[in-house]
Amino acid sequence: MKPSVEIDKPVRMLRLDSVKAITGLSRDSLYRLAREGEFPKPRKLAGRASGWRSDEVQEWIDSRPFAGNAA
Repeated sequence: MKPSVEIDKPVRMLRLDSVKAITGLSRDSLYRLAREGEFPKPRKLAGRASGWRSDEVQEWIDSRPFAGNAA
């Protein structure tokens, strides 16, 4: 029997160094793309700390075309 509720992976907050490592993008590129609405915006965590939701970063990665495919 299939469960009626699907259990998703827990959402984690990713700090800048993790997002850079996962995406391969530089700090400037991440913030520029976020400002242009083409990458998730970071969320305020506390004081000067901010981070990205892991599910939003993964959705962005999944939306990217494969290399060699024209968009």
